[in-house]
Amino acid sequence: MSMDSRKQAMSIRMSAADIRSIKRLAKRLGVRDSDVIRFAVKTMLTRFGPLADGSVRGRNLVPVFAEIAAELFRYLDIDVARLEGIINDGVEPAARMDLEDIQLMAMSATHQSYAMLRLSRIGSHHNGDTPSGESEQLSQTLRRYLYEKYGYAARVGGNGVADQGEAA
Repeated sequence: MSMDSRKQAMSIRMSAADIRSIKRLAKRLGVRDSDVIRFAVKTMLTRFGPLADGSVRGRNLVPVFAEIAAELFRYLDIDVARLEGIINDGVEPAARMDLEDIQLMAMSATHQSYAMLRLSRIGSHHNGDTPSGESEQLSQTLRRYLYEKYGYAARVGGNGVADQGEAA
């Protein structure tokens, strides 16, 4: 049996409120607490998948960060300089993501009104659909802007959410 196929225990610190929520979810679903945690980890690994591949850099990370940037800033305390390094280190200039766009992603997590103002100045617009809230509208508008700018426009459906098709 190889070392990679064996399961290993990992200790994590969580707030009491998060633990209560996990226990409630597990009880409602009729599964163990550890099943809920494994599900959460596997879901995160799927969403962050391309980040595990060190060869995926620059504009090729736009689909990942268009979907998860706000969460990275909100929950992992990643700042603009660190995110810019993750995206652009070692990337040729033509394949880089603009620093202004990385800053815009950061603003979308922390300063939503200002981010919407910057997007409107850039000329980004939404398709007339009014999402349920300002945060959702910002998320969809930012996603659409990034996909269009970096050549992924074919991946964005009418609601601003990425489709499963290939990049344009």
